[in-house]
Amino acid sequence: MTCAEYTSLGRGRLVVLAVLVGGFVGLGAFTFRYAEGLSYFSTDPAACANCHIMQSQYDAWQKSSHHTVATCVDCHLPHDFFGKYLAKAENGYHHSKGFTFQDFHEPIMIKEKNARILQENCLSCHGELVHELVAGATDSPDSITCVHCHASVGHGPRAGLGGPLTLNEIGGKP
Repeated sequence: MTCAEYTSLGRGRLVVLAVLVGGFVGLGAFTFRYAEGLSYFSTDPAACANCHIMQSQYDAWQKSSHHTVATCVDCHLPHDFFGKYLAKAENGYHHSKGFTFQDFHEPIMIKEKNARILQENCLSCHGELVHELVAGATDSPDSITCVHCHASVGHGPRAGLGGPLTLNEIGGKP
């Protein structure tokens, strides 16, 4: 093989690689724009309703007791900078995979890790009020959580009356 033939073969491979990378970046940029990707970096609760499956949760939040004091981010994401964006990235990956392949549970259910974040955030805002109730009760995975009784505080079909909800009613694992 001559030097010119080798160089030509290298250029051909480079062109194919550039086309593949360009196509991948273009498709990714289109998908990000189509999915309103930038909105997920905000704290606007409307961004959570970009997916039609969350519309009922968004509508219920607008009527909830926390509507004027807490947004989705306040309850569902860690409050520290790195934890918040790590959770957003992780949840974004799971959501995009679920909606692309349509393999998510319906009705949508909170995952265990996100339920722990939710509990921590309840206590960060209301800890002074409930510190004696939860003292030592958060160490066990079987502990009763705030949403056991207050599942509809942020959003949900019930008004919070009538006793504790079952895990199935709040979207947890049975």
